[in-house]
Order: sequence, then C-alpha cells, then structure tokens
Amino acid sequence: MEHVAIEREEYFMTIEGGKAKTAEQAIQEGESNTEEGGKILTRGLYTVADIEALPEGERAELIDGEMFIMAAPTWKHQDLLAWMMYVIKRHIMENKGKCRMVPAPFAVYIKKDQYNYVEPDIIVICDRDKLDNKGCHGAPDWVIEIVSPSSKYMDRVRKLTLYKEAGVREYWIVDPMQTNVTVYDLEHNIDPKVYSFTDRIKAGIYEDFEIDFNEYLEELKEFEAGGE
Repeated sequence: MEHVAIEREEYFMTIEGGKAKTAEQAIQEGESNTEEGGKILTRGLYTVADIEALPEGERAELIDGEMFIMAAPTWKHQDLLAWMMYVIKRHIMENKGKCRMVPAPFAVYIKKDQYNYVEPDIIVICDRDKLDNKGCHGAPDWVIEIVSPSSKYMDRVRKLTLYKEAGVREYWIVDPMQTNVTVYDLEHNIDPKVYSFTDRIKAGIYEDFEIDFNEYLEELKEFEAGGE
C-alpha cells in the first residue's frame, strides 16, 4: 500500500546547551515528553494521539514517531488481500485453531508505546490477551504486507526492522508485480527466502499449512479473460 511521509521538525532540541537529538535517540533515552523545568522541548514526533485526530476515513501509520499517510489501495491489491484472507481463515476454521486472522484496517500498537502504530494488510494473532476492541497490543505472530511500487522501502526496510524489534515471529512480503513472496522467519533469525507464486509456501507458525498462490493466478487469469 502506498505511503506518504508527513514532515515535521526532525529533532528534539535540548534547551540547555542547544544539543540536537534525532527522534529515534530521544525515544531510546526515554525523552518522550516535555520535562518539568523545560529541559526537553519535544518536536519532531507524531504520536498515536495524532493518528486518532486524523479526519474520518484518513489512515496513517507511525514508525518511531514518523507519520506516513496511507493512500487507497488498488483493486488488485484488495483482490489478492481478499483471497489470502479467505485461504488463511479457512485453514484456521477447518482446524479449529486458536489464532485469529484480522485484515486491515485494524490498529496494531506494535510496541505498546505512543510512537509506533501500524495497520498491516493481514495479521494472525495467537495470544487472545493482545486483542481488545481498540486493536492489537503488542506484536502479532504473523504479519503479511502486500507491496506496491511506492511501498517497497517501507515494507522491506522500515517495517522489517520494526517487526523484528517488536517480536513478530513471521513476516511475509507479497509482491504481486514480481509474483513472489519473501518470507522472514524472525523468530529463528533465519535468512529470508524468496518464493515464486508457482511454489507452495509453508506458513512457519503452523506445522501443516501451505498457501498455493498459483491458485490465485489461475483464478485471476480466468476473471481477466472473461472480461475481454
């Protein structure tokens, strides 16, 4: 899904001495709010409160205080998303699984702080205590993002780092343009593997679940042929 970064002042400035800190450094050092006496002037960070204040219908994500507005997805993005939702949900229901599959838009407070908030295309959560009516609090077990040309850096770099740090067990990047899937086994810190849509791809969090994207390609091919 396309993301557009929203610029804000990029630094925390300490009033005493004029020393500049990046937003990331300020987060790591716990300087998230203006301290009594005016020691820290907080600038440059968006928070979950800013997300909640967005106009109705506008979606955005936060990574370390940087906000990214999310553009509306294409129909092919949504078509692939719907197919994957169906396949995963069917497996869970047929096996009476304890995990839940939730598609976007759904709030994920991935680090349970005020500076990180994402809405992955699909999440699978096996710890029911992380779920409430507001969203998922903490890392899902499995995250799937369907990449678009403009979101490659976001999905392959920024979100990969975020998901790894937060404790996501497995992360899939599905690329419909390249017809491949990159699978990251973050739980075991194994090198990523790239699969073609012609492969049957095993979900690592399950012992016996594979997704055959070739079924989707055949279904899409039939639809497009019928529309000519």
